[in-house]
Amino acid sequence: MKQSILDFTLEEIEKQVTQKFRAKQLYNWIYQQNVDSFSQMNNVPKSLREELAKKYLLLPLEILKKEQSRDGSIKYLFKLIDGHTIESVLLKMKDAQYDNEGKLVHHAKFTICVSTQVGCKVGCAFCLTAKSGFIRNLTAGEIVGQVLEIKKDVNIASNRRVNIVYMGMGEPLDNFDNLVKSIEIFRNENGLSISPKRQTVSTSGISSKIKRLGETGLGVQLAISLHAVDDSLREKLIPMNRAYNIASIVKAVKEFPVNTRKRVMFEYLVIKDVNDDINSAKKLLKLLQGIKSKVNLIYFNPYPGTKFKRPSRENMENFQKYLLDRGLLCTIRESKGIDISAACGQLREQELGI
Repeated sequence: MKQSILDFTLEEIEKQVTQKFRAKQLYNWIYQQNVDSFSQMNNVPKSLREELAKKYLLLPLEILKKEQSRDGSIKYLFKLIDGHTIESVLLKMKDAQYDNEGKLVHHAKFTICVSTQVGCKVGCAFCLTAKSGFIRNLTAGEIVGQVLEIKKDVNIASNRRVNIVYMGMGEPLDNFDNLVKSIEIFRNENGLSISPKRQTVSTSGISSKIKRLGETGLGVQLAISLHAVDDSLREKLIPMNRAYNIASIVKAVKEFPVNTRKRVMFEYLVIKDVNDDINSAKKLLKLLQGIKSKVNLIYFNPYPGTKFKRPSRENMENFQKYLLDRGLLCTIRESKGIDISAACGQLREQELGI
């Protein structure tokens, strides 16, 4: 099976061509011109184009299915070269703004949630992705390709920046090397030029690799999928907590280099009668003392067969108010895509008939 050229950094491509400037030309065609084949790269010698086409794939995935929500978010099901499928989501964070004369004042703002694995090893009790188990890691090119294909599909100009969240299927830090490589490919100024400050790694809390990510000096943002405030509950929700308990995660976060203008995000999936009470809010406040943090409360999105339920609006707001009143920045993430296959893994499950 051919490897995708998207798997390579600019420096790696430079080593494969006789003239270094050709690598930048290739990067321009791939990431800024959004071509579908090597044959379209008309300022690259035909012999090089033919050589590359023999050795490499250009795009390692294709859109198999997509669903669009009333709120503008789009969920994608991608088919990989080996036939496996993964999901990605495009979220419209802000609509484009125009003045009274119809002139564009501000471009629309988008966030793309990408997958890093086919399936997942973590096995969270509330997650649909866990049902199919872990199959394999994605290559860097398969991670990068999700963003390229989505930008192309909705006609987001190559020079328009998007935010990237490694928060789709899989545990990003469990695919550490390809995660880091994709961050580097995204940030290259000859390609998509997406600053690491616009890239957020969302992890279930592999504390040793949180430390390792910080040591790379990449400058990405960090989000912790916490979801519980004591180890006994967290072990039921996230079995991995037995190996990486809350104390080890908090220690790793405190040592993680954070931009002085940024905060570490703590994602807290709120489940009715499980973790939506004020006592949990009290414990969370105490747990995050000394960390420049922000809590993002997320409604649990029910899916067929789950035993968990969506919390009430009242409980969400009471939880938020308790934290805000005591100085902890806290937001409620308004559910997007609730009218489509909103739960992570749901679109893939429907396709596979899991």
